[in-house]
Amino acid sequence: MNPDLQRQIDRQRDALIGMISTPLEELARECSTVWPDRKLLNQLLMTFINELPYAKYLYVMDTNGLQICDNASHEGLLTDHYARDRSKRPYMNEVVPAYGCLLSESYISLAARRPSITAVQRIGAEGQTLGFIGVDFDLRDLPLTRELYAEPTTWQQIKGDPAIRGSLFSQTRVDSRLDKHIDDIIALMLELITEHGVFHGKIHFSSSRATVWLVEDPFRYRLLDYKTLMDPDICFAYPVCKYPQDAIVEEDKIEAIFKTMKALRYADENIYLRSGSLNIFNGMVGLTFSCDGSHYIPYNEFLEKDLAFWFGQ
Repeated sequence: MNPDLQRQIDRQRDALIGMISTPLEELARECSTVWPDRKLLNQLLMTFINELPYAKYLYVMDTNGLQICDNASHEGLLTDHYARDRSKRPYMNEVVPAYGCLLSESYISLAARRPSITAVQRIGAEGQTLGFIGVDFDLRDLPLTRELYAEPTTWQQIKGDPAIRGSLFSQTRVDSRLDKHIDDIIALMLELITEHGVFHGKIHFSSSRATVWLVEDPFRYRLLDYKTLMDPDICFAYPVCKYPQDAIVEEDKIEAIFKTMKALRYADENIYLRSGSLNIFNGMVGLTFSCDGSHYIPYNEFLEKDLAFWFGQ
């Protein structure tokens, strides 16, 4: 996982532990005094569920992962889970610390089939482990900050389908309908981006189509087939829009970016560009080659690389 993304996830996990650690430690002490009475444990759980307002279920297990009470929820006790064997669940396959609680990795719940997470707290007395408290959370219910993750603008390479890579040199590039008019289509894409509000455009060279996203309607993409790409009248369909001032990509660099994509399309008969995209706001160029490998590269680095870099020629 990307380190920045992992750090953001870790911050959210730390925030959740801070919310639940104190009431769980207190509940563990109370449970040890009535162990293993099912009725008294149920009463404690129903009392403490109010201390954990975002919890879905609260329950107690013995050291073998067998549930010895009912599920406490904000709607009341659920008796169906009494004597349930939880030993194989993801949260019971991690080492629970002697002090504090364990917050499991996220998993897909069995019943609701939704991303969930479980906190496990040790119950002890006189140096012995009696059992564990389990607290299930549905991730959508947690009131964490969840600030929007910022995608890093660093070069990333992703390998594609091994079957395609294995047969790479048994195939050669075949001119598509788009290839035969590639200069006109690049000119049209340039016009759409610089004058008509397209901020993300992707040319599918091999399948003769393009997809575009517009500043004025960013949640819906437009699919432009070959006939559309060959008709400059499409410019009548989109309002005139000044090039965004907050775009990372300089307007005068866009033509060079698409011309470099054209060069990658024709440079080699076996390894060639199948599709290329540009997003002017995050400044990233996306490339997918005939080997099914993909690159996501900052536009300025992309323009610095010549064909010798890509093909060793």
